[in-house]
Amino acid sequence: IPVFILAGILVHCVFLVSIFDIYFSSPLVHGMTPQQTPLPPPAKRLVLFVADGLRADSLYELDSSGTPRAPYLRSILENNGSWGISHTRVPTESRPGHVALIAGFYEDVSAVAKGWKENPVEFDSVFNESKYTWSWGSPDILPMFAKGATGDHVYTFCYAAESEDFGAEDAAKLDTWVFDHVKSFFNSSRSNQTLFSALNEEKVVLFLHLLGIDTNGHAHRPNSREYQENIKQVDEGVQEIASLIDDFYGNDGKTAFILTSDHGMTDWGSHGAGHPSETLTPLIVWGAGVNYPQKVTSQFFEDNFLKEWKLENLKRLDVNQADIAPLMASLIGVPFPLNSVGTLPLEYLNSSALYKAESMFTNAIQILEQFKVKMSQKKETTLSFLFTPFKPLSASEQINFLKRIRLYIQQQKYDEAVSMCKTLINLALEGLSYYHTYDRLFLGLSIAVGFVGWTTYVILIIIKAHTNLTKTVPADKKKSTILFYGFASAGMIIAFFLLIQKCPWTYYIYCLLPVPVWYAVVKEIPAIQDLATNVLSLHVGQSVGFLLVCILGIEILVFSFFYRSALTVGLLVFAGWPVITQLWIQAKTKALIWTLLCVLLAIFPLMPVVGREANVPLVIAAGLLTLLISSFSLASLCKSEYKYRNNEDLKVYFYQMFSVALSTYVVGSTHNSLKIKQGLPIMNQIISWITLVSSPVLLLLSPTFLFERLFSILLSLMSIYLLLSTGYEALFPLALFGLMFMWINMEQEALQHYGLSLKPKLAVFNFTCAMDITQFRQLHLDDVRRSFFFVFFIVTAFFGTGNIASINSFDPASVYCFLTVFSPFMMGGLLILKVAIPFVLVSCAFEAVQVTTQLSSKSLFLIVLVISDIMALHFFFLVKDYGSWLDIGTSISHYVLVMSLTIFMMVMNGLAQLLTTQRIGLPRRTKHHS
Repeated sequence: IPVFILAGILVHCVFLVSIFDIYFSSPLVHGMTPQQTPLPPPAKRLVLFVADGLRADSLYELDSSGTPRAPYLRSILENNGSWGISHTRVPTESRPGHVALIAGFYEDVSAVAKGWKENPVEFDSVFNESKYTWSWGSPDILPMFAKGATGDHVYTFCYAAESEDFGAEDAAKLDTWVFDHVKSFFNSSRSNQTLFSALNEEKVVLFLHLLGIDTNGHAHRPNSREYQENIKQVDEGVQEIASLIDDFYGNDGKTAFILTSDHGMTDWGSHGAGHPSETLTPLIVWGAGVNYPQKVTSQFFEDNFLKEWKLENLKRLDVNQADIAPLMASLIGVPFPLNSVGTLPLEYLNSSALYKAESMFTNAIQILEQFKVKMSQKKETTLSFLFTPFKPLSASEQINFLKRIRLYIQQQKYDEAVSMCKTLINLALEGLSYYHTYDRLFLGLSIAVGFVGWTTYVILIIIKAHTNLTKTVPADKKKSTILFYGFASAGMIIAFFLLIQKCPWTYYIYCLLPVPVWYAVVKEIPAIQDLATNVLSLHVGQSVGFLLVCILGIEILVFSFFYRSALTVGLLVFAGWPVITQLWIQAKTKALIWTLLCVLLAIFPLMPVVGREANVPLVIAAGLLTLLISSFSLASLCKSEYKYRNNEDLKVYFYQMFSVALSTYVVGSTHNSLKIKQGLPIMNQIISWITLVSSPVLLLLSPTFLFERLFSILLSLMSIYLLLSTGYEALFPLALFGLMFMWINMEQEALQHYGLSLKPKLAVFNFTCAMDITQFRQLHLDDVRRSFFFVFFIVTAFFGTGNIASINSFDPASVYCFLTVFSPFMMGGLLILKVAIPFVLVSCAFEAVQVTTQLSSKSLFLIVLVISDIMALHFFFLVKDYGSWLDIGTSISHYVLVMSLTIFMMVMNGLAQLLTTQRIGLPRRTKHHS
């Protein structure tokens, strides 16, 4: 068995990693030459304000009394500068947003592997191209641009990471810190000659990163007074800094100012996905080289914002977020960042037509450079007769384009030159994407062939080892040798082919994987023939019906990843299962409770996603309900006729119940304390961490009888889950556990119903005595349904309270009992724990089902493997890297979820065995009889 398990894990890891190679390799190329506009720029220096987490509507709209939230910025866009909306891309997180603003390219998808901290590949930025850059703000953002810079001309001033506290009284002090430090920096420069002369150079950038708005939005939501007050403070700060800088330079009119944001925020204070409130950010540009406000009588946009914001008569100039990098570069005359894919928004520039045309031409050449590098890289690693170039930009076409643009500029036909440049830019971007996805189809097919082979092999193993549908056939030595050499030579040919093309080593794995897998399948041909004759002798209608039900079940599961309500449909079908199979005749009460619990659990997938609105009273209610249920259960335990239970065991339950009560109190008091701005009480924090550590230990002290151990598992997990809950999801594990408990009972009835075994008494059933191999039986068709139930419940545990697959449904409020200072890995870890708790409940119940129905865990597990692999193949073809980035993110996470489901279920299976069978023996006091 271990060989098979290892092979399984290996194959799945390859399938899992493959999508990152096939769909998500880094698009960045290196080796281009910097391109710079050959004319003198309009500005000597640029000040960039990034108000982290500021929504476009929050800045532009008027408040209830009709006055602007940011009076200074409003007057700028009405009298001095140009404005618009900057459209960001998903993931709407701080790092990708800043990279798009300052380096001009969107999220490098290979950053998945680096967490959120930094960009995985070295990149060029406006800061790097500048003569000097001084930046102030968050330690999460600034170092990223200093690290990639050549030389040491990018200076950073950051506050301590501990300052980013969601539970703090007011996060606006983060912004005040930045404004104060900038003021003192300029004051100190008057007495520091080297600094003074550096500040008076050309091509200088000052970057102010303002994190307060984002932190206040997370902690208090964007419609709160705190968030809106913070906008006012930022407005006043920007006004002070702008006048300070103008004074410092003696109003020389050579400073350009840009104010924008890296991403917006949803109404419930999260960001990361593609909702308009997250992707629409403000952009206000004023100062040297920038167009004045343009009055218009009418302008057409699909949204109705202009009317709401009372800005119908001022021209709104929308840009993509990456267009801001070329805009900054052309304002101060530095080379465009090498990897930038932004198009210069000419309408913002107030300069000569010649300067605009030349800047646009530079932009086009800079993007074309990337295209050329990408093409030559691909050409080198492909056999010449197999290489299909990108037709619209062949070498002759490129020369043709460049000649015509040059000619237009010489003839002073600037508009024609600009439109030709735009065409060239679009073609170059298309070409970049074409070469980036060049090998995708070929690799995708290899993986799919491997997938199908593997699933077939697992099905064969199930049928050979765990059913009596095939008889063992002696192997034919001669045939198997021929087969082996045939497959080995096929492998050699593939490897040789890849070697000539200088392919990366991962390609060898993807292309050679199907060879051994299919060899293992083809070797079993006698068994397959035997199986075919057996199946054909069965009733055709039954076989077809069974297959259809299987397919329908799997499709419902796949569908539930997109629409949670599919789970409700599934649970309602489950509710009718005792009726369909006549089980209810022999166990009326159990069947009725099962139906009621199915219907109860079916309500959860219809509820809105967790984390939108905190509802602490519901969490407290869930805690009290848990205590109530456990009191009843304890009473029934004490009354039960098995008197060999020991007082020590009861103590464990009392400790666990006390822990649940404590958790309920901590949740209530923490949220109250945060509401009145007193931060997280230290005592509560200590209790929370102690509960987290002690719960699993208490669990292992309880007896291993089936009912008692499961009950103990529920109490332990509930005390942790309550601390991580903010709303109705606290009731979810209770409903789920009730159903799981009934499931164990119903499976007993099903065993009897199909006459598969005698009914053991569940009350005296002990997990530790259950591992007797001789009692295992062969598989029955009903076991396929058992495994399907398990997969279905696992998916329900996942999507029951929200779509965990979207970063967006994470609400930092759920970890406030443990910590309030921003720490992505701690918070991420706790949120993963929260997601895992319902899983553990389902896995422990499944363990109990396996043991009580006398099935080897391996055989049920293999069926589960087949089900999840078929689902994974679905999602492999549904992975997208186009469309809105929310779709992309969700499609990856679906595939990763289903793939890791199998690996995860192996882990869960082990964990469930540990939780159900292990027991820590405490030294007992023995009584001495005289």
